[in-house]
Amino acid sequence: MISVGDIRDMPGSQNSLAIISLARFAVEEHNKKENSLLEFERVISAKHQSVAGFMYYITLEAKDGVNKKVYKAKVWDVFWMYFKELLEFKLVDDASAESSA
Repeated sequence: MISVGDIRDMPGSQNSLAIISLARFAVEEHNKKENSLLEFERVISAKHQSVAGFMYYITLEAKDGVNKKVYKAKVWDVFWMYFKELLEFKLVDDASAESSA
């Protein structure tokens, strides 16, 4: 049984314009905070949780120069208040190592 507050998978979310927009937002916010130049590539997967708004857990791929890397972002979105915030952005894996294997 699923209850309020459960983290739920979002199958097919890698093609969702709303999730892609949130992933791009996460990369842009990370770049501002860290003075970085990551370039968004694609969404790998996403989950969401109903809180005061929605908490999105997005796994994405971004380019760091020529190397593609996988990151996990946590974005809080309160859409009715036009508010969103990047709460976490961390490197998960170096995707270039996988593609060369």
